[in-house]
Amino acid sequence: MPKRHPRILAVLILAFIALLSVQAQETATPRAGDGISTFLRRHNRPGADYQKEFIELNKSKLGKNNSLILGTKYTLPSLKESAPVAKKNHEPLFGKKLADYDIVSNELAGAHFYVVSGHGGPDPGAIGKMDNAELHEDEYAYDIALRLARNLLMRGATVHIIIQDKNDGIRDERILKNSKTETCMGAKIPLNQVQRLKQRSEKINELQRKNKPGYSRAIFIHIDSRSKSQQTDVYFYHAGSNAGKKLAETMRNTFAGKYRQHQPNRGFRGTVDQRGLYVLRNSSPVGLYVELGNIQNSFDQRRFVIDDNRQALANWLCEGFITDYKSHK
Repeated sequence: MPKRHPRILAVLILAFIALLSVQAQETATPRAGDGISTFLRRHNRPGADYQKEFIELNKSKLGKNNSLILGTKYTLPSLKESAPVAKKNHEPLFGKKLADYDIVSNELAGAHFYVVSGHGGPDPGAIGKMDNAELHEDEYAYDIALRLARNLLMRGATVHIIIQDKNDGIRDERILKNSKTETCMGAKIPLNQVQRLKQRSEKINELQRKNKPGYSRAIFIHIDSRSKSQQTDVYFYHAGSNAGKKLAETMRNTFAGKYRQHQPNRGFRGTVDQRGLYVLRNSSPVGLYVELGNIQNSFDQRRFVIDDNRQALANWLCEGFITDYKSHK
């Protein structure tokens, strides 16, 4: 057998080690609505250093402006030895699969959020139809509210989930089963509309009085009902304060940016308006009222019935809050 030159042998060994290192690196695919920072935070790799390394590892797979492409498998940067161990937390309302979650950053540390899904209990809200199934506003608004609450908690915020259903966690089905088991933090929800709105506003104010002064925001999540032919984008209402208007405009700008990134030829026509809605007028934190689309329209329905789209809505709302919080600080 011919002898191998020591230098050649050393090169072969180094190449083999490098190959093993590449093969051992972790890979993952993004979810709808993910940007690089959100994607990396989910995998416990927050910060600019990880982002820079990620872009170098995957530059041939990224879209315009370093956007992520759905269905693409990306190589994750190796975890640094100094990376903090994520803190495990538990919230049963998220359901068995997602009850445990990690704190991936402290971006929202010190912030208080009141997450309120519309209607619930005896009132299903708007009802749409898809094939032979009914789509109830309260079920889809609740699922998106839970996803948003989980996102906020993972970033260090204090989150109060005002409307709760101990039987429903975060669900992946297209058609969400209808129920009347939602409560206002354990209290039965009244059928009377004014009493129902009064109950949730009073609960928010009760909790707010116990919190330290600082950044606090309430979000009311709804789905509209209009003519079947009318397609709408997500739109936002505020009560008229400077902080409320700024939050609504920040959210609109966040969504517009996401549409430019993910659907550049579509455009975004979501609006911001001031309205004297009961929950906005009578809840003490700065409030944002969100209408996520038209439950009657077949195009808008895809925004609700596809679980990845529900997650994208929650992700974008969370990013809007992060932007608003940073500007507040």
